[in-house]
Amino acid sequence: MTVERDNNSGAVSHFLDLAKGIVPPMNPAGRPFVLGAAVATLLLRRFSKRAGVVGALLTAWVAWFFREPKRTTPTRPGIAVAPADGTVSHVVEAVPPAELGLGEVPMTRISVFLSVFDVHVQRVPVSGTIKQVSYRPGKFLSADLDKASEDNERNTVWLRSFDGHDVVVVQIAGLVARRIVCHVGEGDKVAVGQTYGLIRFGSRVDLYVPAGSRVLVEAGQKTIGGETVLAELPEG
Repeated sequence: MTVERDNNSGAVSHFLDLAKGIVPPMNPAGRPFVLGAAVATLLLRRFSKRAGVVGALLTAWVAWFFREPKRTTPTRPGIAVAPADGTVSHVVEAVPPAELGLGEVPMTRISVFLSVFDVHVQRVPVSGTIKQVSYRPGKFLSADLDKASEDNERNTVWLRSFDGHDVVVVQIAGLVARRIVCHVGEGDKVAVGQTYGLIRFGSRVDLYVPAGSRVLVEAGQKTIGGETVLAELPEG
């Protein structure tokens, strides 16, 4: 009997381990939304079982939207990894956001568009120190448009890598995105690949790297936040 109980416990434990590997954890910012959807589902069930099923599916989708999967980040020096999951929409030379006061010298801007099906947490592209965080209100144009970088609501993070490179990452609201969340502040030490923010619900993230960086992606390519290497930074 004891052996059978131990075997059952082992099977349950193994199943839970498998489930954890398949179902990614949820970002804490999503908890109020999941709770709200769950309460609404319970209320709907009182009036209609079918409505309750729809509510349960909606709750599951909300939890899935706020997922924060674990990622294996490359550790080699001198690289900048993707700050977000999505699709590369533009690779251009552009002046960094004016609110940072970095001047008019162009940097290389790599834009990643996030659809509602992509993971929506943002990750630090390089290890370093946060120099400045600036929020600017704006429009809610479609995030895949080039002018969204200038006109849309955005939150800009300027960080200096531990090897001395200035890198900028910008969270940009989209057509249906109405909330930008940022968990880092000036002076914070951050590690490449760590989660630092979130955008709800479709959006865009711009990464500015120094001129002379070797860009390793092209427009149309899919990215995995915290894993895909977008550029090799200049030496020296």
